[in-house]
Amino acid sequence: MILNMRNVGRTAVLAAAMLAPMLSGACRAETPPAVAAAPAVNAVVTEPLTIDTTQGTVALKVEIADSDAEREQGLMYRTTLPADGGMLFIWDRAAPRAFWMRNTYIPLDILYIGANGRIISIAANAQPFDETPIPSRGDAKAVLELAGGRAAQLGIDLGDQVHHKMFGQ
Repeated sequence: MILNMRNVGRTAVLAAAMLAPMLSGACRAETPPAVAAAPAVNAVVTEPLTIDTTQGTVALKVEIADSDAEREQGLMYRTTLPADGGMLFIWDRAAPRAFWMRNTYIPLDILYIGANGRIISIAANAQPFDETPIPSRGDAKAVLELAGGRAAQLGIDLGDQVHHKMFGQ
């Protein structure tokens, strides 16, 4: 069979014209359909914690950091902390602990807590971004971080009893 190149050319042009509307959608940028608003960031989950002080009982709502990843992240990159809030770091056993303020934007009070729930040491107003280790003065099973200066404002001191379910209370 001998092909007439003039007819082949016309056929190709006709085929391209018929396929163009179908193919153009794949090549052109279309405005995407309206996207639903991004889901809200998970609300911060808190648990109640109280501290018996000489001035009375202090009630707080604390976030829990009980995995390696959560303890490593801590309060880094935060710019605020509620006055009645904090973060409780929990380990399976009591041991000497040390914290630093790497990538931490707000001053913090760091309260080291023994296995019996008693506060064994307090580092008041730890300075943002300071990478100097701040050690506990004894074996700590938990560490409570509060906004800088809050421990003094609330009358929290060494030996005060911390109540939280992690202490079996």
